Amino acid sequence: MTKSVRTDAEAEPSTPRIRARNEERILRAAVGLFADKGFHGTHVKEIARVCGLPKTNVYYYFPTKESIYSAVIERLIEGWDRAFDHIVPEREPRDAIAAYIRAKLEYSRRHATESRFFANEILRGAQFLERRQRQHIRAVTDQRAHVVEEWIRRGHMAPVDPRHFFIMLWSATQFYADFGMLAADVLGRRRLTRTDFDAAAETMTKVILDGCCSPSTSSQ
Repeated sequence: MTKSVRTDAEAEPSTPRIRARNEERILRAAVGLFADKGFHGTHVKEIARVCGLPKTNVYYYFPTKESIYSAVIERLIEGWDRAFDHIVPEREPRDAIAAYIRAKLEYSRRHATESRFFANEILRGAQFLERRQRQHIRAVTDQRAHVVEEWIRRGHMAPVDPRHFFIMLWSATQFYADFGMLAADVLGRRRLTRTDFDAAAETMTKVILDGCCSPSTSSQ
């Protein structure tokens, strides 16, 4: 059976562009189904139907349903890692944190389904969040927490627990994806717009930075 799967898929010209395109189609279809139905409620044949590829091709790019699920988690973690790139010791905390807030909100705006998928995975007990993925999240968060600790040591930032600080930022920024319908309803919208996300960024930036970065401001 494995042999026939690979033969069907390899009938297409095997190029990096085609592989990237098809993997993107598969993952885009899968994340919506996983977010709605969870891992056990989603079947590969449904993913194939939604992405418009034969099931054999889906298995060629991802040999198991678990590998698809893991790949969706990996993509989300990579997106969050890119947002963390703003938290570096060379930048002033006000600029770095403001950029991080905007990056996280932009991710929530552009990838709301992925964020909801991850939230549902955590609520279901994080059964499929691999140990190495947990370790990576902790390691990256610890690295950025050390940056915050250095800002505090320099007197550029109020003394806060850096890990609780990041948890607070995550909960605030990801709310607009995970509970976007509620946010839109409170704002009197049918759906959230880019203007709403910009307003959220401005509000969060002012409240958070005026609270935690005032020592830097007063020392200048």
